[in-house]
Amino acid sequence: MNVYDKLHRVMEDRNVEGYVGLLHENAEIIFHKSGSRFDKSEWASMVAGMMGNPKFVSDSSRCVYENDEILVAHNFMSYPDDTKEAVMLVCMLKDGQIIRMETGATPLG
Repeated sequence: MNVYDKLHRVMEDRNVEGYVGLLHENAEIIFHKSGSRFDKSEWASMVAGMMGNPKFVSDSSRCVYENDEILVAHNFMSYPDDTKEAVMLVCMLKDGQIIRMETGATPLG
């Protein structure tokens, strides 16, 4: 199973442990919009909060491209504050795990 399918499954199942298991020990997560950067443990804490909130929802997701080095996906997300965004996700992969993840988000009306 490719990384996208694993990521999509753990998101749907709200499986925090499975999600964190997809991250390389040296993973770096970057939000393009704010420039915020997180390491694996910081991101794991945020993911637990997001997945624990039923109003944090991936409305749809698709894999744009994936190979052994990169994953590009596009998602429509709904958030607890009732906003929605189109989110582009780009992940650099190493040894079948995400070592660098960057998101770019566009607010939806």
